[in-house]
Amino acid sequence: MSTVKEQLIEKLIEDDENSQCKITIVGTGAVGMACAISILLKDLADELALVDVALDKLKGEMMDLQHGSLFFSTSKITSGKDYSVSANSRIVIVTAGARQQEGETRLALVQRNVAIMKSIIPAIVHYSPDCKILVVSNPVDILTYIVWKISGLPVTRVIGSGCNLDSARFRYLIGEKLGVHPTSCHGWIIGEHGDSSVPLWSGVNVAGVALKTLDPKLGTDSDKEHWKNIHKQVIQRDYME
Repeated sequence: MSTVKEQLIEKLIEDDENSQCKITIVGTGAVGMACAISILLKDLADELALVDVALDKLKGEMMDLQHGSLFFSTSKITSGKDYSVSANSRIVIVTAGARQQEGETRLALVQRNVAIMKSIIPAIVHYSPDCKILVVSNPVDILTYIVWKISGLPVTRVIGSGCNLDSARFRYLIGEKLGVHPTSCHGWIIGEHGDSSVPLWSGVNVAGVALKTLDPKLGTDSDKEHWKNIHKQVIQRDYME
């Protein structure tokens, strides 16, 4: 006797098991799940895989996403502790890593997180040799280099998030100070993500108006409006990640 499914659906062609754009996220903490939600809402993948060592949390996060799939176009959401679940990914986002302790600098995190990268990167490359790896774990600049060396992938296929987050915070805080939406505020922070980052005050503008033309002392110690504090706030926020 045919099942309800067999009576309802007539298979005309064989199912294609290969995803066209599979994305894997390694680490299901706050950053990893924020990435997952963004990917699903923007319809960037036809398959999303989650990898983590905390199986109970991993299963819960996966089920939450699956049960909300009514609102997404992504048809397949999977998870697992074994990296075989990440097989044939086009993009792998690495958010896993030891959490920064109070008073600990990002550089002090290096040894702990290098050990973690050594345990996960070979498995990622084994199952997805053609993938691109996006590194978000801290200290991101150093770990991006480490991941590149461990993976053996071309330099163009290992990317770090760098100062993108710093620049986003910078633009928001400029907008907050001026009472302007951050999309109209433009400015960049360069260098290493965190303590040693450098704000480019000469490039800060609002709707094309360079703030340095309004106040040449902007961002300096002699700036009476204390714009320099915005960069300090960006660095302080980095420690809350």
